[in-house]
Formats: sequence, structure tokens, C-alpha cells
Amino acid sequence: MPDESGRLLRDRTAIVGVGATPFYRRGASAPQSTLELAGKAVLAALADAGLRPDDVDGFALYSGGGFDPALLAQTLGIPNVRFMATLTGGGGGAPGAVGLAAAGIVSGHADVVVSVMAMQQPGAARFGSVFGRKEPGAYAARPTPESDFIAHAGLMGPGQMFAILTQRHMYQYGTTRRHLAEVAISTRENARNRPSALMRSPLTEEDYFAARMISEPFCLFDYCLECDGAVAVVTTSAERARDLRQPPVYVTASAQGGAGDWGQAIMWMGMPDDTFASSGHRPVAKDLYRRAGLGPADVDVALLYDHFTGMVLMQLEDYGFCPIGESGPFVADGNIRYLGGSIPVNTHGGNLSDAYIIGFTHVVEAVEQLRGSAVNQVANAEVALVTGGPAPLPVSGLILKREATGA
Repeated sequence: MPDESGRLLRDRTAIVGVGATPFYRRGASAPQSTLELAGKAVLAALADAGLRPDDVDGFALYSGGGFDPALLAQTLGIPNVRFMATLTGGGGGAPGAVGLAAAGIVSGHADVVVSVMAMQQPGAARFGSVFGRKEPGAYAARPTPESDFIAHAGLMGPGQMFAILTQRHMYQYGTTRRHLAEVAISTRENARNRPSALMRSPLTEEDYFAARMISEPFCLFDYCLECDGAVAVVTTSAERARDLRQPPVYVTASAQGGAGDWGQAIMWMGMPDDTFASSGHRPVAKDLYRRAGLGPADVDVALLYDHFTGMVLMQLEDYGFCPIGESGPFVADGNIRYLGGSIPVNTHGGNLSDAYIIGFTHVVEAVEQLRGSAVNQVANAEVALVTGGPAPLPVSGLILKREATGA
């Protein structure tokens, strides 16, 4: 029986506008407020699309977006909000937020939906203390039974937690720090051409191995940035998109969730062995490709969530770009490089070198690649994959296309 579930959303909506504030080193966006950053990004995205605030009637966000959307609607003068949805989670939701926007439009709840993420560190720092003590790299969150269980083993923040998963991958498959270095170096090379990127200086293998170790096997350059800024994305129906300022970038498929045994993932370390050394994306990847009617061979550029280098390797496996356990040699052969790679990855510099706005810059880069306006343009790019997470569920994925099926 043919699968019809993927056709419900396939190519029926399109991203028509993207916008961002400048990106700032952590704390350097003051005296702007988080609301101001979010508003500036939304106005930039609407201008990109040729739309106005009074065209907007919906919000589809990830973990709240870092601001109060009701206050943002009031501040921007949006006359009527007909749809508002938020995807929960811990790092995995930027692509899923666009999927929520598409679902709201196709279901008739809204016509023009904005997804926006604003990051501003001072006053709401995510890291720096645990149980009231100053601990570099620790979550600034209240204790829970789960965090109490793992904190005494030194697992006080994402860096330590994802280092455990990466160590397991190294143990099982022979992955090395040289493979992690290739992810960091190739991503930095992509950022060097991008004016918005916070990290544009060259990064050599010698630089990488000379950097301080933070949580073995992760050194400084295996970690994403901590910064301020905002990014917004505007989605509307495919019909309306054709009459707007920019070429439509069609939402071909969206998927979010993940295997139940992944669950809290790094927050409890209880996954079974065949899932443990993975990104938690395998069920989402399978669902995403099924809904799109596509496979990994159809993807021209991959924007993989890169909070830590090791998790890029595991996503390459989980999304089928190489066999399980072989991502290390795969990247060592240059396969993720912008020039000459079989699957260019994070052509904008990613969370590691461009900016960390919890994955929303990846959506912007996918749109620019499919419009043909990217700084590091992949020749004839027609299909882009965007991922969110690895993280506690949900993780999410998005497939965007330059042309709608049958168009």
C-alpha cells in the first residue's frame, strides 16, 4: 500500500523569509533586550519576504524562543493571532518548529507563521553553577533526582554528557580525536567566508591539538559557541509563496520525536547498547525520508546540529550518509568538505563557528543554499536536510526543496 501520510504536508508550504540580528559574543548584545532582538529578527524576515507584521497570524516556536510571544505580537502590532504552538526539548527543535508552522498552515489555523529564537545570556545564563556552587560548564538549573544521580560522577553539563557518548563511539568503532578535528576544521573553514560568523580565523590541526582539554575527548574547539542574537523564519502556503519577493523554499517533510528508549538521553545514560553511541535520530531520519519520498542520496547539503563535534559524526551515520560506525573514516576522506565532499556539511560554519542560536542558523543556511544565495554555495543544490539535536527528546529533522514536486 502506498504511504500517504507524508503527502499531507509535502510541498504545501514554503519558507519565504529569513532574518537575523547581528551575532554577539556572550553578553555583548546589551543594552538590547531579548524581546528587542526577537523583534528585530522578525522584522528582518518579514522584509525579506515582502510582508508586514499585520500579515502574521501565527507563531511556531521551539522551547518558547527565549521571549514572551504574546508580548512580541503586541509590540509588533500583529492584529490577530490565530495559531501558537511550541515544541519542547533541549536543543532539538529548530527544524521541528518549522514543521509546526507547516502543520498550522495546512490545517487552516494560520496563513503566515513566524518561528523565532532569541538568545541572550546575561541574567539567564544556562551554565556556571550547580547546586548553588560555581562550576564552569555546569547547568544553571535546579537539582532533580536525575541530575543528582549523575552530577556526582562529574556529569554537570552537556559537554561532559556528550563526551561520554563520544567516548563510547570511540571504544566501539575506533573513532579518534583526529576525526573530531576534521569536523571542527572543516566547519571553521566554511565560516571564514561568512561575514556574520563569530569565528573566522583559520583553524589548523596543530591549533586543534594544542587547545585545552575540557571534557575528554572534547577540547575547546569541539564545543559550540555561547553567544547572543536572534533568528526568524517566515512560512506560508505554497500558493501565497509564489507571489512574494523571494523564491519559495518548499517544506517537503518534517519529523520530530525519537525512540522512547532514547528518552532523556544524556540526562540519564540508560539507552540500550545499539542506541547508546548514536545521535538519537535514527527513527526520526527514517520517518523524515519516508515522508519526503527521498533518501540520503538525494540530499545535496546537510545542516547538522553541531553543538559538539562527535554528534555530527553520529548524525552522519543515523541519516544514512555512511554506515554505522564508519563516520570517522568518512570525514577523514574529506566527504563533509564544502569543496569536493560527497555531502557538504554546515556550509555556514554551524554552531561551532558561525553562531549558536540553538540551530536556527542552520535553517537560514538551508534556505540560502536553495535560493542560490549562500556564501559557500553548493552547485545546483536542490534538496537540503536540517537537523535539531542530539538532545533529550524531541529531536527533529526537516527536508527543504528548491522546487515543489511536480512544479
